Amino acid sequence: IQALGHQASRERFDELLARRILVIDGAMGTMMQKRGLEEDDYRGERFRGAAKPLKGNHDLLSITRPKILLDVHSSFLEAGADIIETNTFSGTRIAQAEYGLEDAVDEINRAAARIARDAADDWTRKTPDKPRFVAGSMGPTSRTLSLSERVDEPEFRSITFEQLKAAYREQATALIEEGVDLLLVETIFDTLNAKAAILAIDEASIAAGRRPPLMLSVAITDASGRTLSGQTVDAFWNSVAHAAPLSVGVNCSLGAKDMRPYVAELSRIAPCYVSSYPNAGLPNAFGEYDEAPSTTAGLLGEFAESGIADIVGGCCGTTPEHIAKIVERVEAFSARDRKGAATHEASKTWFTGLETLGIDGSTGFLMVGERTNVTGSARFRKLIEANDFETALEVALDQVRGGANVLDVNMDEGMLDSEACMTKFLNLIATEPEIARIPIMVDSSKWSVIKAGLVCLQGKGIVNSISLKEGEAEFLERAREVKSFGAGVVVMAFDEEGQAADEDRKVEICQRAYRLLVDKVQFDPRDIVFDPNILAIGTGIEEHANYAVGFIEATRRIKTTCPGAKVSGGVSNLSFAFRGNNVVREAIHSAFLYHAIRAGMDMGIVNAGMIQVYEDIPKDLLERVEDLIFNRRVDATERLMEIAQSVSQKGGKKREVDTKWRDAPVAKRLEHALVHGIVDHIEADTEEARQGCARPLDV
Repeated sequence: IQALGHQASRERFDELLARRILVIDGAMGTMMQKRGLEEDDYRGERFRGAAKPLKGNHDLLSITRPKILLDVHSSFLEAGADIIETNTFSGTRIAQAEYGLEDAVDEINRAAARIARDAADDWTRKTPDKPRFVAGSMGPTSRTLSLSERVDEPEFRSITFEQLKAAYREQATALIEEGVDLLLVETIFDTLNAKAAILAIDEASIAAGRRPPLMLSVAITDASGRTLSGQTVDAFWNSVAHAAPLSVGVNCSLGAKDMRPYVAELSRIAPCYVSSYPNAGLPNAFGEYDEAPSTTAGLLGEFAESGIADIVGGCCGTTPEHIAKIVERVEAFSARDRKGAATHEASKTWFTGLETLGIDGSTGFLMVGERTNVTGSARFRKLIEANDFETALEVALDQVRGGANVLDVNMDEGMLDSEACMTKFLNLIATEPEIARIPIMVDSSKWSVIKAGLVCLQGKGIVNSISLKEGEAEFLERAREVKSFGAGVVVMAFDEEGQAADEDRKVEICQRAYRLLVDKVQFDPRDIVFDPNILAIGTGIEEHANYAVGFIEATRRIKTTCPGAKVSGGVSNLSFAFRGNNVVREAIHSAFLYHAIRAGMDMGIVNAGMIQVYEDIPKDLLERVEDLIFNRRVDATERLMEIAQSVSQKGGKKREVDTKWRDAPVAKRLEHALVHGIVDHIEADTEEARQGCARPLDV
């Protein structure tokens, strides 16, 4: 895309923003409403025979009343606006279908872009020291990919990702070909819709040979600080950051006063320019906006003065008078230097659901819940095969409540329509906030299933997995596709010669994959998760004896030589030889993780219910488990099998609950409860501790 001239255009805006804050225009709808237009104005001669009422379809006026549209643009430019938006907020087939005008979409976008281009060029000639620009407006449509429109059918979607992407591509193509300077995806209420627009813009830009800089603007619905589809502001940004926009910002929904915290948050976390074009306050009882131009300008002026906004303007209710006051108020300020400005813990890896998950060395080990995997959980598979998705959701919820930080979803079963099952389950997850708040790992050996999952995720998920098994060409192609969705990727230590089993092969393959991803795909190293293959130990086969220690040492070397990348693995694979003995398996997993995490392992696919505190493993069992893990004795497997007989719970025997910790002083009881996640006595113990402290903070 840089080869298409994208960088040169951005440099032009960099130069301007270094000198002054840029101002975008005000509300097109407000200005049209002030004109008192009637049905005939919208129809004109061109749409005289339209079957549906057209009043309110402002985009249509680009064709039927172009002089009015030109006058509106000119009034905002005369007020001092640097950027005017094309009259194309509803310029997609999806939005125009409400008026029965799908086939007029290309004509609407081209007419609107030409009018805006003429107005901007005319004012640039009048004020050559203040060039004017055109932003192609791309609204969110009236459909949502992340939510159902049917209360009794939460998995239902009224449109597919591909349909929405195709609609956006048609619009973007027309706007680019008619010469807009920027593309503005605005009033984003569903990040998955925005992802479809971003992909469409990339495809249209490559076809057109020109990539205008991209602006993204989200709408925060209320004081919760979330989008309509439930994402927090930081989750939204991390879900779209892969688009590398010129700016990201907030518009509509709120007035500037209520918008400020979210603009400030974007300024803190985003390394690009930040925009803010709010409504003229909140609407009154009649749906009208009363905020005076001087008030809006004062609030936005403070944004500029504080360095949290670089591009400002107006949305609903704002007029040329508002824009003139804003220009006057911000003219003394320039944009903040954004080179390295964002301090959003830049070294971290960020994945998102409705909320954000940051990963680095200080985060601690992250658990990827494995029970929503038909190949790893017989119960989950049976539920999916029985089409009992409601109970299957309970499995996901149990994983989240059990401590899973990421949810692995796999539908690879020969008797299933895996693509349909993946789509249905992820759509259902999207309606359950407690589950949807965490990132999703889309897991499949079939690329069509991976893609079916990606188009359901509004957050920044993880693809599991790609590898060099089929050679570099396919590896790079799939990596580029993952990157286009903004997802992270698990890379298996597997190449054309097969799966890596020993330490050196694991490191060699991961280093080769790292260089291909970083150098040829420009994949962010922080979004790469290597899986150097956790393989079974204790099988009685001599070649398997070093599999655990080989993974641990390979992890150490990979983290050193592949900076930024993370390491994961399927932990349950390690103990397959001890299936049926959960006590031994838990001890193996816990001891292995204790050492692997210290070597740099960041995350792992694991049943959160089969992990215990390392210090709580009985000493005699721990010694024999670690003999096996580190291959310290030739008879390690036999010795562990001996002790396994005495600790086996096979046959349904329940583990005895040790309550001796309840006899300790209250401080120790609280410590034990925190370490082990026990909440049964927390209120009584906390109150007891409070009674013995001088102030509540001491507890």
